[in-house]
Amino acid sequence: MMLILELDYKGLLGKCEYPFKLDPVIFLSFVKSYRINHMKTTLSETSLNILINTVQKNCHRADARHAGDYTLCVYLLKMREMYRWEQKISFNEVLTVEDVGDWLTNREDVWDTLEGLDYCSLEIEGQIYDAFDNDKINAILNPKGLLYSAGLGIRCRPHFFIADLVEHYQRDKTDIFISGHEYARDMAAPPAMMQNGLVFIRNESLRRMLWEKVEEWRMSPVDSPLGRAVAAYDFADDVEMALDKMAAVESALIIEHELGEVLAGEILGGQWNEMLNALSPSVAEIMLRAIRDNLADSLTTLDKLLEKNTVASIHFYFGSLTAMRKKLSPQLIACYEKWHESGDLNAIAQHIKTSSQHWERLGKACLQLFSEQNKDAADSIEKLVEKNIL
Repeated sequence: MMLILELDYKGLLGKCEYPFKLDPVIFLSFVKSYRINHMKTTLSETSLNILINTVQKNCHRADARHAGDYTLCVYLLKMREMYRWEQKISFNEVLTVEDVGDWLTNREDVWDTLEGLDYCSLEIEGQIYDAFDNDKINAILNPKGLLYSAGLGIRCRPHFFIADLVEHYQRDKTDIFISGHEYARDMAAPPAMMQNGLVFIRNESLRRMLWEKVEEWRMSPVDSPLGRAVAAYDFADDVEMALDKMAAVESALIIEHELGEVLAGEILGGQWNEMLNALSPSVAEIMLRAIRDNLADSLTTLDKLLEKNTVASIHFYFGSLTAMRKKLSPQLIACYEKWHESGDLNAIAQHIKTSSQHWERLGKACLQLFSEQNKDAADSIEKLVEKNIL
């Protein structure tokens, strides 16, 4: 008996007779794509538009409260890219102050009317959901090919987005959700996050984050880890293609980091987030986030970085470290510089062997201080961390 299958893999239509020869990885990718894109039910256009508008309203309210968290330079860069996203302008097109000026003024006027307003609940198919009830909302949206997330970032800044769900799979017993086109987002738009043991990877925001890094370097084009990473891609001739290539490389390491976050969460326990929220905003909060990031990377990301040994990716990793992470890890930065000079990864490999234990001990010591002093622990934590840089 001959079975005819109609396939649409990456836009290529064709008929295959069973048994047929098809790479198993490609076939599994097709099955995942088929499940999401062809077996989903859909929201009505009216319901979807109402949902998108409500999520975007919450994004505006978050932006109104937290736009002042950024330095002026970073703020203007993020707002320019927010304008690009809203107007659907290609990264190949150069935006000028004149392009963005009136839009920025109008947006800030809107924010003035929103500060202090509560976040809106979401209505889906006649049911009302709290904006932060991700599990219930995604139980409705995921089968319809959509992905939603609401969570808190640095300084307890809320982040919201709704996007197409491109892929959902498990790795190491962790659910990983990959999103595509975004329908609503805030100006920060983190490209990845771990919430309650679930990992969210935002492909569109990843490309935008990479572009912001490129633009950040172009403002001060000195020889640096970030500049060395950018130089590995042809941004001069085709920005979109260069971003696609860069995102394909970096997305794998971003997933590693988020899986490391899951492991770090298991090590540090639930009180960690309570501590972050209690101490926000403070230098101690920034230090604590850096400690957890360093722990996560020492558990997963750095090993994968060395295993792949992709020069541009190593440069990008070190070029993307926050100022606090670099301050707390001077030995690791020195190991990177040694690799850059010699091409020898051994120094980084040796550093990894002891770093996870260091960050785990320091993180748990901070938790102990918080248990003893609660909201008054900020100063003690800052002093402890200052004495335990690695």
